[in-house]
Parts: sequence; C-alpha cells; structure tokens
Amino acid sequence: MRIVTDYPAAHSVDDFRTNLAAVRARIDDAARGAGRDPQAVRLLPVSKTVEADRLRHAVQAGCEWFGENKVQEAKRKHADLADTGVKWAVIGHLQTNKAKDVAAIADEFQALDSLRVAEALDRRLQMLGRGLDVLVQVNTSGEESKFGLTPDDLPGFLAELPAFSSLRVRGLMTLAALSADADRVRGCFAVLRDLRDRARDTDPDLIGPGELSMGMSGDFELAIAEGSTCVRVGQAIFGARATPDSHYWPN
Repeated sequence: MRIVTDYPAAHSVDDFRTNLAAVRARIDDAARGAGRDPQAVRLLPVSKTVEADRLRHAVQAGCEWFGENKVQEAKRKHADLADTGVKWAVIGHLQTNKAKDVAAIADEFQALDSLRVAEALDRRLQMLGRGLDVLVQVNTSGEESKFGLTPDDLPGFLAELPAFSSLRVRGLMTLAALSADADRVRGCFAVLRDLRDRARDTDPDLIGPGELSMGMSGDFELAIAEGSTCVRVGQAIFGARATPDSHYWPN
C-alpha cells in the first residue's frame, strides 16, 4: 500500500495521457501479480473537484467515464460536457431528494445502501423509461464515518432489490479503512469479495455479474489482489486535492 500526497497535477492532454498510462501500468502489474487478466479491472477516473475545462483534456486523453461523489457537482459537469459523450458514475451517498437527478444523468450508481433510495430511484427511472446499473455499498471497515450496509444486512437487502425493476444490480462497492496498515486495508477488500461469493452461492441472480468496486489511488493494488473489478482513481490521475475526503464522506 502506498500513501502519496503529492501526485502531480494534470492540466494538458499530454499530462493526462502520462498519468493515465502510469495508473494503467500499476493496474496491469497488480493484476498479473495476482494471476488475473488486467483487462478484467476497469478504471473509473474520479473527477471530484476537477473543473470541466480540465476534464475535456482528460476526455481527449482517453477517459470515457468520470465518477463523482456529489450529485450537484455531477449534474453541473454533465451539462458542461454533454457534447463529449462521456459517461457518469455517481459514487457518493445519496439522499432521496436527489434521486431524480441521479435517475436523469447517471449511467451508474455505486452507493446504493437503503430501500428508500432504491424506491426513489426506481420511481424516477420508471417515469423516464430507463434503467440504471447499481452497486450496493457495504461498510466493510466498521467505521462510523462511512456509509453502507453492514455485512450482516446485505443478504436481506439484496433479496428486496428485485422489486425495483429499473435497477440493474451489478455487484458491490466498499471504501477500505483509512489506514497505513496494509493488512487492515486488504481485510476490508477480502470481506467484500467473500460477501459477493456468498451471495452468488445463495442466488446468483441477486448479485448480477458480481462486480467489486474497491480500491482508490493509494490502495488499489491491494484491492486488485483481492478481486476488484473496478478501481476508483482520482488523485493519481488528476493530481492531489486540496479538499479532504471528509468533505465527501461526512459523519
């Protein structure tokens, strides 16, 4: 596990190509080291706090997706970059009053953790005549500062989701403990993989393809070793953020 606070900022198309290539090389090395196919790991660039002009350069460098934590920020950038065809994943906690915006703009929602949100999203999606890929967020670290279902609550929650026909369940998502202890971090990822495997054994239809969205700039190699199929990388692509993560995952 690496803790880096001085990721170089990317501004030009060439900067983004360089940073993307470096991240992809790390992903490929980690996958091969775990005996996995590197192409089985999707890179989701997380663009929170990055303004639209820089994101246009990232698109030119090859980004086809962006992940955003805050719905209002995603909504604004979706409008600003509508001409690029880039897709949007909302990866942060959602309140029901923002469900209409996610239903309208998101191509994927990675933080589903309540039936109230599932119902609100499904109702809005039905009105729009569209479906939405979703991942269920699980709190594998036990930290009160993090959102997500408890591992014990996951099976019952998954069993309720087929009632919401507009939601296409693709798998699970987690945030590991914020710790320099690699074993503790890796343990969070192992918990999510085990939960996915148990859900498959119970009823594979409830978990879809069983994707595992886990791992960020500082820990995604550990996540890949434990089976991650989607790593959410922001600072290693865009550069260090001035805004702390607590702004995006509040108590």
